[in-house]
Parts: sequence; structure tokens; C-alpha cells
Amino acid sequence: MTKILLLSDTHSYIDDAILKHVKQADEVWHAGDIGDLKVTDAIKKLKPLRAVYGNIDDDKARMEFPENNRFMCEGVDVWITHIGGYPNRYDIRIRDEIKRNPPKLFISGHSHILKVMQDKKLNLLHMNPGAAGKHGFQQVRTMLRFVIDGEKIKDLEVIESKK
Repeated sequence: MTKILLLSDTHSYIDDAILKHVKQADEVWHAGDIGDLKVTDAIKKLKPLRAVYGNIDDDKARMEFPENNRFMCEGVDVWITHIGGYPNRYDIRIRDEIKRNPPKLFISGHSHILKVMQDKKLNLLHMNPGAAGKHGFQQVRTMLRFVIDGEKIKDLEVIESKK
């Protein structure tokens, strides 16, 4: 059983509220637009981190993190990318590959809109954790917490904090 904290779009922002949730997780996944690498450095001091770079990230972030991160977590095939779209509206960069070889869990960021939805055609779960940072139009900062237990994704929670 692996407890995951999923965040995105920190835009250089990290605080004690985020770090409190980091400490409760087994792994932290970041879906891009990290901003200053002090964000990922602070997370990595506490827990294992899997991340991708986003469209605002500089060459340092792009050298440290990939554009796409596909891996197995227990029995779940996971794909994280920053600009990925969502079911029936996948980004053109990944559309063919996701149809040809869909993961069980597809994660993207970028929109600053929290969204969790099933893609019944591809039999996958899509998650976008919204934005954990203060930059952007969102009124509430959001993250997701969930558990991967073998092949099951369960115990999903939305974490909200004031902007």
C-alpha cells in the first residue's frame, strides 16, 4: 500500500501546509509548473518525488525532470505529463500514444482546475490535482491524496487551502 500526495502548478510556492501533507505521504508526485526548484528540493528532503516539468519551468527543471513520466506503482501503470488534457480532449502530443497504450492512471496539470474522471473508452482514471501554488486564477489551492493498493486506486481525498 502506497500513500500518494499529488500536486501540480506550485509556481515556486511551497509552505508548511503543503509540507505537512508531504510528511504524511509515502511518495509525492508533481505534475509540472514547479517554478523554482526549491519546491522540489524541499519535498525530496522529506519523501521520494516523481515529477515532470511544465511549460513555465526553466532549463534547470527540464534537465532534472522529464516531460512525461511513465512508471509502475505497485500494480498500477501511471503516466504523468503537464499538458495532457482529459478524456475525450487529450492533448495532441499524447493523443495517439494514450489510445495505443493507455495507462491505468493518467495525470496532468496545467489547467489549475481540479478534475478526476473516468475514461470509459480507454479504461483509465484521469486526475488533475488543480494548483497548489498561489499564481493563477484559482480561488482555492488544491492537491489530491490517494492510496495505491496493489492494482486498486482508493481513498481519494481533495485537500484545499486558501489562496
